[in-house]
Amino acid sequence: MEQGRVWTVGVLQGEAQQNSHSEIEKLFFDFLSGFRINGQFTYRDALRSALLLHHHTLEVDLNDMIAWNNELAQKIQQNPGEMIPLLESALLRLARQLLHPTFDQTQTQGPGQPSSVAVDSIPDMQVTIRSGMNLLQFRELNANTLTNLVRLPGIVINASQLSSRATELHLQCKGCRSVKNVKVPSTLGGERASLPRRCDAAAPQGQPKDCPLDPYVILHDRCRFVDQQTIKLQEAPDMVPVGELPRHMMLHAERYLTGRVVPGSRIIATGIYSTFAPSSKNAKTSGAPALRQPYLRVLGIELDTSLASSPGSRVFSPEEEEEFQQLARSEGLYDRFANSVAPSIYGNLDIKKAVTCLLMGGSKKILPDGMRLRGDINVLLLGDPGTAKSQLLKFVEKVSPVSVYTSGKGSSAAGLTASVQRDPVSREFYLEGGAMVLADGGVVCIDEFDKMRDEDRVAIHEAMEQQTISIAKAGITTILNSRTSVLAAANPVFGRYDDMKSPGENIDFQTTILSRFDMIFIVKDEHNELRDRTIAKHVMNIHMNRQNENEAVGEIDIEKMKRYVSYCKSRCAPRLSNEAAEMLSSHFVGLRKEVAQVERDNDERSSIPITVRQLEAIIRISESLAKITLSPRVLPHHVEESIRLFKFSTMNAVSIGSGIEGLSRTELNDEIDKIEKELKRRLPIGWTTSYQSLVREFVSGQGYSQHALERCLYVMEKRETIKFTGMKKVVQRIGV
Repeated sequence: MEQGRVWTVGVLQGEAQQNSHSEIEKLFFDFLSGFRINGQFTYRDALRSALLLHHHTLEVDLNDMIAWNNELAQKIQQNPGEMIPLLESALLRLARQLLHPTFDQTQTQGPGQPSSVAVDSIPDMQVTIRSGMNLLQFRELNANTLTNLVRLPGIVINASQLSSRATELHLQCKGCRSVKNVKVPSTLGGERASLPRRCDAAAPQGQPKDCPLDPYVILHDRCRFVDQQTIKLQEAPDMVPVGELPRHMMLHAERYLTGRVVPGSRIIATGIYSTFAPSSKNAKTSGAPALRQPYLRVLGIELDTSLASSPGSRVFSPEEEEEFQQLARSEGLYDRFANSVAPSIYGNLDIKKAVTCLLMGGSKKILPDGMRLRGDINVLLLGDPGTAKSQLLKFVEKVSPVSVYTSGKGSSAAGLTASVQRDPVSREFYLEGGAMVLADGGVVCIDEFDKMRDEDRVAIHEAMEQQTISIAKAGITTILNSRTSVLAAANPVFGRYDDMKSPGENIDFQTTILSRFDMIFIVKDEHNELRDRTIAKHVMNIHMNRQNENEAVGEIDIEKMKRYVSYCKSRCAPRLSNEAAEMLSSHFVGLRKEVAQVERDNDERSSIPITVRQLEAIIRISESLAKITLSPRVLPHHVEESIRLFKFSTMNAVSIGSGIEGLSRTELNDEIDKIEKELKRRLPIGWTTSYQSLVREFVSGQGYSQHALERCLYVMEKRETIKFTGMKKVVQRIGV
């Protein structure tokens, strides 16, 4: 300017933009036809093989486009609604060129050429997008992200059945019978595209045109349709802030993207964040005229391979595989793995070993007659409060590739299995999977198992043994898969485990549910000064954030454990060797004898049954121990460890409380009978006495044991001979 030159400034930018659509389409065409890696034309070859299979779809990776033309990729991310149709038309041009390379020359030879007919026969192509963009969470979607390309991770909780949407309507006029084709916009709610009000066909010569208003009717059999499906996506439980409800997003998938997911699968959806006007049938839902509901127009679906539940979809890099193979061959892996389970909890090594087995699981088998034998291991932790049961459950939820944590009191039968919902638009019933269905291929952690209502607990019987959930509600009869392990934590009847009572009185569960647990641990809070000191020191160290030097805390970190568990589950399914099978069968007979002996001594049926299911349980534990080291066969030392674990857990629970204070059961029963006769003689019907005076008379005066008196009162109360009043301080005789 100082030099007095003439400066020109480009204005009227709009004119340059007018044919930009065709330019952009040409750029896309160049990209699809010219992009190559190491001399191979990636998209051209992929398209050719897709067309031969009659798949009219192609996946485009945005990273490739960034490498080819960064500006073009930016346009797709910021304005996908306009760019994707251009990309699809470029793809259609390329497809026509590949199938009919001579088409341009033959076009001049007249309209009846077969090649031009064949060109029209190629349907519209669909582009699916794969991108490496950052994931957005549900709560980060706002007005600024509208009409942009976004990637959303989540869990599918409902996928509707396929419906057909018209893309082109074939209309016919009622008056003059002329036909007309009308394109329908591809937005959700675009089905309500208005038909033309007047017939615009030219009238025949010499005749007046008298078509009525709104003359057109739709000829459905000549319209063009595409498949569409609505999917309900819920944010993953670990993404939800504390105290908030998980949010949902409606996904709208079309053509080749339909039918790709089932409820329970974790996916990452790439799509255009758009809005639609909800149907105005219901005045409450329609709201204000300009208020619109958000949804995601899906352009690509990736299964979340880091947590995928289906075995084929897990992807491991060669370096990872090498690392896991070395880990499997390393010394003492089983003990190291068990020590890495919940390192902040002191001791309980056998329970941690059981949790390790539960994470790995045994091998599931399908017999020739179609019968399935489950491979998942169920564990019940039953014990005093304050023994870190819930902490262990929380840890398992973190480390298992697929997991759902639920608490007994807050779970109903429908929440655990499946609930029937009604679709607000179509008014049809559909199923929404509960915790057991969403955790298919993983672990369900149920806390406060004893606080569940009985009818809700019965709902998971079938899920624990047959691993299916059969539903017959609201006209829907179906069977859902629930191939999950159950890790349950419960308190005994009285809140704490009472040593004076038999296991049956402490465990208030039915035999039916107990037999479905492979291992039952009774966790007691024992008073032992040395142990208490160690635990106190351990807790202090945790709270002060410093670990003991001699403790290798969590040698294997959570992320690695998660990947290793999923690697073992997908790559290894051990089978029994002959020696192992021999050991197991002979040992099972011994276990049954042992239980029969305990039952004879106690003169009552054992509340924890040892059935054939328990033999299968030991087989499963042996298989899971072999799986930890990726061994294809179950060897005798695996069986020995599984028998030791089983004895420590379930057999220990069976035999606990069989003989107390040096008395055998027969002596105890004699004593109880004597006390009962004496009590009935002393206490007529309707009379009351204090509990303390009974203790003074029978224990201090006549030398009976306190346990025998307790037991006698318990039995008499069950028979409704006496009842306790006033906080169990007063005993009243109410019957014979």
